[in-house]
Amino acid sequence: MGLSGRRKVRIGDILINEGILSPEKLDEALALQKEKKKRLGEILVEEGFISDETMANALCHQLGYARADLQNGRIPDDLLSMFEPDILKKYSAIPYMYDDRNVNVILMAMSDPMDMLAVDDLSMISNRMIQPVVATPREIMLAIDKYFGNAEAIKAASDYEQERADLFKEDEMDRMINEDVNNSPIVQLVNSMLEQAVRQRTSDIHIEALEKNVRVRYRIDGALFERMTYNIKLLPAIVARLKVIGGMDISEKRKPQDGRITTFVDGREYDIRVSILPTVYGEKTVMRITNKGNLTRDISELGFNEEERKVFTHILKNPHGIILVTGPTGSGKSTTLYTALSELNTEDVNIITVEDPVEANVAGINQVQTNVKAGLTFASALRSILRQDPDIIMIGEIRDGETASIAVQASITGHLVVSTLHTNSAASTVSRLADMGVESYLIADSVVGIIAQRLVRRLCARCKNKRLANEDELEVLGFEPGTQVEIYEPVGCPNCDNSGYRGRIGVYEIMEVSNEVKRIISKGGDADQIKDAALKNGMNTLRMSATRYVLDGITSVSEMIKVSFES
Repeated sequence: MGLSGRRKVRIGDILINEGILSPEKLDEALALQKEKKKRLGEILVEEGFISDETMANALCHQLGYARADLQNGRIPDDLLSMFEPDILKKYSAIPYMYDDRNVNVILMAMSDPMDMLAVDDLSMISNRMIQPVVATPREIMLAIDKYFGNAEAIKAASDYEQERADLFKEDEMDRMINEDVNNSPIVQLVNSMLEQAVRQRTSDIHIEALEKNVRVRYRIDGALFERMTYNIKLLPAIVARLKVIGGMDISEKRKPQDGRITTFVDGREYDIRVSILPTVYGEKTVMRITNKGNLTRDISELGFNEEERKVFTHILKNPHGIILVTGPTGSGKSTTLYTALSELNTEDVNIITVEDPVEANVAGINQVQTNVKAGLTFASALRSILRQDPDIIMIGEIRDGETASIAVQASITGHLVVSTLHTNSAASTVSRLADMGVESYLIADSVVGIIAQRLVRRLCARCKNKRLANEDELEVLGFEPGTQVEIYEPVGCPNCDNSGYRGRIGVYEIMEVSNEVKRIISKGGDADQIKDAALKNGMNTLRMSATRYVLDGITSVSEMIKVSFES
């Protein structure tokens, strides 16, 4: 098909031909496109009509384009040096490789291969023929970050230093402070830091003040990786910028501060909680990134096996009682809670939550955010909520005896209460409630299920390496010495950013409170007795669940040890 033929094909027609979009949906999207003045492809993905993956595959299938794999292999440096990153971002394109048959032809990964204007422009810049191949906008932006991100950040940093030097010559201190805030290189630096973090699946960004430099680390799948270092002179400007967009006080440098930023990256909304702490060499900033859409998932995505899933859904069917999700910070408790709420969220029930802060907005659920200054604590909010005729109440976290006792009262008077606690195992949760001052017979009466959970990193499917377990590993996995057991270990490749892992999966210990367990709790039995009774009842401990993942090749022994160290 020649270029002239391609020019006439429209994305809408392609998606209708593939059976992906109905004509009505297309009309709806075209109306939105007129209003927002963006490309149709962008509108379709942003508004959730289709995923960018589906779009890319449809273009390949209908127009015979190849699909680019930007994750593996390396793009040649001489190809990259032909283009400025700004142009590539403008056209959502990145040079991919030279054509095997003709060195004057560049294969260009594009999210919109039919954008002839872009093809012509890129062809003029490089003085080569451009042959489009298809990639999603996200894949292209990730690749631009990977190959140009550091160079752009370094350029912004040096621009800033240059401007600073000029300002000092003028000796205008007032202007210096104002410039600090509105300084464009710093704005770019902070923006690119946030964008790169989001695209690399980061959960937290750490900006640390060391003696001579600023260190930026990203937490990806639970582990920290150093991404950049800057001159320490940049720290005040970076922190000032974050204070401005996070709604904090710029002049206060001696006290810890908290703020919030909402930002859009590649058309998705992210909520960023910012915490600033004064340290010896300057203020340290940590940003926790949450994708509002990511917290509510389908039960099948949580990583339960068939048996665990049955028990989980059975516990949720209780008309009243307390369901507790426990585990340390960052073990995925919020995701499990929100998933449970989405499962229970039907038209015939009134669900009210009290959280600090509200982590994701869920349609059809009434969410209350605590506000200590206004006297709205977990306990006071709960008392008001009970007058709002609720069926299901979600409490972000049970932190004290007062909240615990209201939760117990609410569950005994016919409400279903779901909440979280910081404990290590399902059985030890009962002792924690008793320590908070809740009577044993009330715990036995009210608690219907406890889920202890952790997250383990998944081994990268493309590079994990199979081998036989050694003596120490056999002991950890519970096998006799000399047994032949195959396990996998992490290696590292471009797909997983050389970490050996990509993504995480939940490990669960689900304890349904059976009559036997109830009896032990009401007699004031300890965690070990409760655990033994639950094991007889068919519960798997965290260690048993993690061992299963190792034997199935999903995770490594070192990840399993992190999860079940205490058991």
